[in-house]
Amino acid sequence: MQVRGAPAIAIVGCLSLAVELQKEIFEDKQNLRQEIEGKLNYLVSSRPTAVNMKMAADDLILLANSLAEDKIISLSDMKAKFISAIEAMMLKDISDNKAIGEFGAKAILSHATGDVPVRVLTHCNTGSLATAGYGTALGVIRSLFALKKLEHVYCTETRPYNQGARLTAYELVHDKIPSTLIVDSMVAALMRSKNISAVVVGADRVVANGDTANKIGTYQIAVLAKHHGVPFYVAAPCTSIDLKIPSGDHIVIEERPDREMTHVGEHRIAAPGISCWNPAFDVTPAELIEGIITEKGIFRPSELMDRLNINM
Repeated sequence: MQVRGAPAIAIVGCLSLAVELQKEIFEDKQNLRQEIEGKLNYLVSSRPTAVNMKMAADDLILLANSLAEDKIISLSDMKAKFISAIEAMMLKDISDNKAIGEFGAKAILSHATGDVPVRVLTHCNTGSLATAGYGTALGVIRSLFALKKLEHVYCTETRPYNQGARLTAYELVHDKIPSTLIVDSMVAALMRSKNISAVVVGADRVVANGDTANKIGTYQIAVLAKHHGVPFYVAAPCTSIDLKIPSGDHIVIEERPDREMTHVGEHRIAAPGISCWNPAFDVTPAELIEGIITEKGIFRPSELMDRLNINM
């Protein structure tokens, strides 16, 4: 796994195409269009659960078709315009993430008692290492910290790939945000004893009814949050929302190699011969989600279809 994080997968994938296009010579615009479509479809096949790559590919294929059909635009102009569109994705992602951060911070603070700083739990990595910058769920945490309204953030280690321990912990320490790492099995005890104000996580795909696919372990955190009365938020840009899929039952869940579970680096930690089941994601039902935080605002899962069909 060289790139992870749904927004980053889309941006890095598309930028890799831009790099290839810059050095290639094409006979005509149709040849360029065919090359774009073929390589984008290949990139989409690489990570089936995260929808951002698919949505970016669809938009870029439409752009390529439009540029190819426009007789006024030359081959060199078509290539330049197409590459510029890809580069603009990075700036938009950062802008969207900052909007998500602001909306999310307001939502979490609206549940807080008085003027007391909040304690937040997050899972996996949703920060600058998973996006073009700032982050989605971690962007909400950064916004709370900037407002001086964050008392503490707890991050899970996020087994088996340890994105929380390796990446989120790194970003929190780098930004000097007060934080503590916990193992995944400590979440219930944490909610019982530490007065957690909210949970905020990212998403690889949110579907029409509000069901959300995210890093494995998210579902059980949502169940625990419901039991303990802790608001559970999903922070995701509109590029992570797939209104064409009716429910989470239809989301394809990627399964990862056994080695991610059986080894840490080169060291085997599991008994030889044991079989493994290693889905990379799980689906959190919409009824467990307090709100979905997007760059356009916060929506209840039940209103997602109507509100975003108007706004998108």
